Amino acid sequence: QFKLIVENPEKPIASGLQVKAVVEYTPNRAEDLRDKLILLVDDDIVDIPLLGLIPYCCLEIESEIDFGEMIANNKLITKDISIANRGSASGVFRISYDGVVLLNIKPTRGVVKPRSVRTIKVDICTDAPGVIKEVMKVELEGRGCTEVWIKGVVVEQVLKVLGVSCGKVLKCVNFGPLYFGTSKTEQINLYNESPECMDWVAVLEDNAVGGEMGTDLQGSTDAVLQDLSLKNRDVDISTLILCIPNQGTLLPYEKSLITLRFSPEKFERDFEVNDSSLVQDYVLFLRFETVGKRGGCLQTLSDGTTVSTRSHSRHVDLALMGSGFPVVLTFKPGTVIDFKECYLGEQTQVVCTMKNESEFLPVTFRFRKTAHFNISPERGKLKKKSEKEVTFSFSPRQIGTFEMKQIIDIIGTGVDKNNVDVLKTKSFHQIYLTLLGVCKSKRKSVLFTINPGLTPLVSNATGQFVARGTGQLSDTAPVAILKSTQTQIHTHRKNRNCKDDALIAFPNDRAASLRPSEWNKKYRTIFTKIERYNYIDPDFAYTHSEQLLRAECKKYYTDFVSGLRQRRLAKEAARQFHIYNNPVSIGIKPAEGLKSPHISISDVPKEKLQHKMLPLDDNCMLTSQKLAAIASKSTNKGVWSWLSPMPSSAQEKEDCSLTLTHKQLHQIFIGPSTIDFGDVCVYSTTTRELHIINNLSIHIWIQIEIEVPELHETSPLSQVVPPLTKTLIPVVFETNTVGMFKRSFSYKINNQHLGHVLVVANAMPIELQLSTRELILTPVPGCLAGTEFRRTVQLCNPRNHPAAFTWRPATGDRKSAFSIKPTRGFVEAYSDLECEVVWHPGFYTPEKGEFTLCVRKGNSMNLKCFAKVTIY
Repeated sequence: QFKLIVENPEKPIASGLQVKAVVEYTPNRAEDLRDKLILLVDDDIVDIPLLGLIPYCCLEIESEIDFGEMIANNKLITKDISIANRGSASGVFRISYDGVVLLNIKPTRGVVKPRSVRTIKVDICTDAPGVIKEVMKVELEGRGCTEVWIKGVVVEQVLKVLGVSCGKVLKCVNFGPLYFGTSKTEQINLYNESPECMDWVAVLEDNAVGGEMGTDLQGSTDAVLQDLSLKNRDVDISTLILCIPNQGTLLPYEKSLITLRFSPEKFERDFEVNDSSLVQDYVLFLRFETVGKRGGCLQTLSDGTTVSTRSHSRHVDLALMGSGFPVVLTFKPGTVIDFKECYLGEQTQVVCTMKNESEFLPVTFRFRKTAHFNISPERGKLKKKSEKEVTFSFSPRQIGTFEMKQIIDIIGTGVDKNNVDVLKTKSFHQIYLTLLGVCKSKRKSVLFTINPGLTPLVSNATGQFVARGTGQLSDTAPVAILKSTQTQIHTHRKNRNCKDDALIAFPNDRAASLRPSEWNKKYRTIFTKIERYNYIDPDFAYTHSEQLLRAECKKYYTDFVSGLRQRRLAKEAARQFHIYNNPVSIGIKPAEGLKSPHISISDVPKEKLQHKMLPLDDNCMLTSQKLAAIASKSTNKGVWSWLSPMPSSAQEKEDCSLTLTHKQLHQIFIGPSTIDFGDVCVYSTTTRELHIINNLSIHIWIQIEIEVPELHETSPLSQVVPPLTKTLIPVVFETNTVGMFKRSFSYKINNQHLGHVLVVANAMPIELQLSTRELILTPVPGCLAGTEFRRTVQLCNPRNHPAAFTWRPATGDRKSAFSIKPTRGFVEAYSDLECEVVWHPGFYTPEKGEFTLCVRKGNSMNLKCFAKVTIY
């Protein structure tokens, strides 16, 4: 099969020349050949091997596909496996799989070109946790059958609550006893025990079974029932428990530190009760849920309304316990302390016994300063069921009767008003005492001395005697300062229209008038208003530059004090704004210049009497009742259709461009997360509804991305859902392939938040069922001889698609004694059709017959007919 074409030289070849030889290979069978050429060079022999190889394929495939750890979240995970052809000819492969786990393998057969690689996609659905270990058989041309192992582990997305110090799983956090108005914090770790990131949100279960909201668990049954009837149960649970943070994202196997704060509050009651008996025990449940799991459905209630229910498949519950106690301090002899009478400059004391009646908590107290009264000690701490003596002193500094309110601040750890996330030591409760005291002056005898002749500063009528010791004299000279423009007695006519305020009065105030005066001030006498001479000493008076410097300095301090006042007013305004900046007050101080109208209960509509939940604030925790109240507003409305496919108005564009928080995403229901079409017929069109409920107060933009050909008829794929609105999208499924179908499609919220929905269907072939496979025809009693035998057979269509059928006799073209009508037709979906079989009696007619039921694009089956003839 090898042919040598060469011209051997007859003479020796000179240096630098060559001889060319051509070898042709012409194989006549598919096998590799080996031969050799013999080259004679002078006396040497050189063997040149010849190899004739047939082109062949060399297919190689990986022996294992490892999906690793996956989360059971109904997603479709795809892995690629390569088939490489390292040969010189194309190779054919075929893949077969008959395992338990559904795998979508594309393509299952094909051709790999020489020196190329073909990629095979293998899909697996993570709808149930478990270990995957399956075998896929691959037939490779030239290598036979090869096994490829498919391995993986599907796990649940587990969220755990761990203790900070112990690191073990926590089921309950006990805050212990606290005073009303105080707060206590506990820290926990939230652990993501799964190989994927997890978005979580905290929800308070305020309607959970076993929860207690301020019930005295130590009391009797009758007392508890009576206490429940007296309490105002309309309490926002989010003010009692605070979780910081209450939403977030956990990386795979990451721990996050969570701070829980318990702040008990005293319930308002319809009747006043003894504070010492106000013990409120709390048992609450905090649920940490994953965000974006729309595993729920819609339920229709008896009144026609629909509500959405979520299947909390990935969550963890944490029980929170705590108790609230009032501050009970008793005073002996009582809360009113009477010091009787006391003279000016003296002091009286009263010893009072202060006792802490609480059996569980100590009390830290502080007395505020009160004029004319002193307390010792001013601050301290009382242990539980202990007492301390406090001394009250009455030291009056003026004469009169005093009734003062003594405020006792109870100190504890509470919430900072300016920053609710921070705890600080502050006064959370006040106790008031009443202090009574009377101060009298001592009587003092006045001795008069004879005036030696000098005019006293203040003299009596005769000017002869002066009272000593009646008071302390000031160091400054006496100057009478009056508003001279307010009196017109003895005023000269020419001075009646004076506009300035002259301030000098007494005739013996010359000592004051001799001081350096100010040039811009005028002085007049008190009665006649005559401008008086005012001497300005140039040696001691202010110069013009000094006057300007004094004015500038005075203006500086005036501006400084004014700035302090403006800053204080701004802080007060900010504090007032923070207090009233809520959806109820909307920044308006209650009763600020407004008068409440007089209305009766009959004027209030019935729907107004019901408690309405406020919109959820960004800083407010989610509670189950708030979510249910908001969801009821959305679901009670009619289903909106023909929504806008894209944001058009300015408000819609602004809302749909927002990045939603985890709490906001948790209030959007898109489901169910798995749409199960069940058994459907090929070539049929089946529709299921995808519900979208927007429980937010803003617009959201939903965009659906479908790449599966079987779902291409789904429409609309984009909708702008208004606030508190529900809508639906019909998901259309069509297929021509028999078998199990599992695919998922994704959607986006506001073009950034991703989600997915799993579609499951079992595609069945077109099929008709016979009521019986053997039909026996008998004559009707009383019929005449030669009468035809008749009986019906029923065709049942169990599928959701019409089926076309044709009856064909098994005898072929030969004429049969049996006939059937109709011979062809349609059976509608989920319906029945009766066909009549007739046997025509006659001589030598066969009593047996057979028909074949041929279903178009479906199954075929035989019907055997027997005629039972009775001879009398």
